[in-house]
Parts: sequence; C-alpha cells; structure tokens
Amino acid sequence: MTEDNKRKIVLPKGGVFNDLSVRIKLIIRLITDPRISPLLKLLPFGSLLYFIIPDLAIGPIDDVAVVWLGAYLFVELCPPDVVREHMDALQNRPLSDGSENSEEPGGEVIDGEFWEKQDRE
Repeated sequence: MTEDNKRKIVLPKGGVFNDLSVRIKLIIRLITDPRISPLLKLLPFGSLLYFIIPDLAIGPIDDVAVVWLGAYLFVELCPPDVVREHMDALQNRPLSDGSENSEEPGGEVIDGEFWEKQDRE
C-alpha cells in the first residue's frame, strides 16, 4: 500500500468544544461540497432526523450515539482528499498535497539571511 492510499487521521488541536466546533464546520463544508455524493449527504440528515424523532427505531438506542455514528460515518465515507482539503482550510494550513494555495498572497518563497548594518562614526 502506497503512502497516498493510507488514510491519515486528522485530529484538531484544542479542547472538547473546539474539536466539536471544527467537526461541525467540517460536516457543513462537506455537505455543501458538490464533489460529495447526494446519497452520502443523507446520512447526517437521517441521524439528525432520528435525534428529532427518536421513536423511529425500536429499542434502547441512545440518540446522541446515533447522531455521533452518523456524523462519523459521513466523514469517513467521504473521499479522503476532499476531507483533508477542508480540514486544512479550517485549520488555516497550506494544502497537504503540496499544491499552491491560491488564497495566499505572494508566490515562491526564497530563503535567505540578513543582518543590520551598524553605522560607525
């Protein structure tokens, strides 16, 4: 298996509320992305529908667990490169695939050194 085919787990840094807000923003961005299958987009909506109307399933199923499972499966079933692109954008990182980000000003970065010239009198 090549390096490109391996899935990398991207965990945002921060507290529980920061992680939750990043995950919600990621799901919203993935839902609005036209590259994601419309059938796959039904998964988070279905889990939210179950949360609103919990009598759809018979048995002691925890509502929060169903919403979490729906959100988790939605992100996992989305194409990894699309998920990585949106996570990089949410965390203000350059794109992971090495391509240039058109939103950043400038262009090529040239590494160099400088020093301050001291005036002698």
